[in-house]
Amino acid sequence: MRRKAVLLAPALLSGCAGWQSTLDPHSNQAAHLSDLFWFFTIVCGIVWVLVAAALIINLARRRSGDDTPEEDTPSQTRRKSWIVASLVALTAVVLTVFTFASFYTTRGFTWADTHAITIKVTGQQWWWQIEYQNEDPAQLFSTANEIHIPVGRPVTLQLEAADVIHSFWVPNLMGKQDMIPGRKNLLTLQADRPGLYRGQCAEFCGLEHAKMAILVFAEPQEKFEAWRRHEIEAAAVPGAPQRVKGMQLFVQGPCAVCHTVNGTDAGGHTAPDLTHFGGRATIAAGLLHNTPENLAHWLADPQGLKPGSNMPKIDLSQSDRTALVAYLEGLK
Repeated sequence: MRRKAVLLAPALLSGCAGWQSTLDPHSNQAAHLSDLFWFFTIVCGIVWVLVAAALIINLARRRSGDDTPEEDTPSQTRRKSWIVASLVALTAVVLTVFTFASFYTTRGFTWADTHAITIKVTGQQWWWQIEYQNEDPAQLFSTANEIHIPVGRPVTLQLEAADVIHSFWVPNLMGKQDMIPGRKNLLTLQADRPGLYRGQCAEFCGLEHAKMAILVFAEPQEKFEAWRRHEIEAAAVPGAPQRVKGMQLFVQGPCAVCHTVNGTDAGGHTAPDLTHFGGRATIAAGLLHNTPENLAHWLADPQGLKPGSNMPKIDLSQSDRTALVAYLEGLK
């Protein structure tokens, strides 16, 4: 039995690590939350052990076969009242300590920094609109479902919602923050080391709530700046005949009504900006890896993959779909 427990322990503890785990912190804020979790767990564990021990002791002291209750003496009554009052007071103290510990742990999660990058994140059903803010209008750009941040530099997130309440949560980097229609909430984060971190909407927001993931790429400053400069650029003009055909289908068809591709006539604002879609890791907010096969499947049957989403099914021939996939995958 002991050997099985030893073998099982690593498997259980493996759930405490990974790219979407509160207990594998990669930032100062996440480390504080991890410490708070373990503090709560240890205190609650001690309380549970004490309660279980008291129960076992009292059961053991009970005389076998004698179910007749004994009348307490006045001194016993006073002693039991004192014990109950002490336990109630201790419970109040523990809850008060938990409350203040939670408050002081989370109160510093947003701070002002003149060197912080500002990113507006808008929750949609069911994807994330990402807009990098800048005082220079020429430096503004939008993307979707992926955030790139430099390591060791604070990032201020302006969290909003376009439809219903969402909740932004990247466990390795920060705590949760609600996104409420008509209200702007702020959250500051800073990744301490490079990595890829997965986040999730943490507030039930409709049918496809579980399929609303977000990826955060924490990169060295030089790599982040190179990515940022590239994102500002317009989409490259396709040269291959198949991609030219795909661009024509995109701009002249229903795609341009909802999506934007900078450098073309496509200027829709109700769906993700696809200017550099080919460089993204996933499709449909983490639903599928961004591959030509998966993109073709998504274009052919978006409602079958993500029922209730605003992406309509577009009737295309096989050759037209192949051309459209080639164009979109080439938007690096």
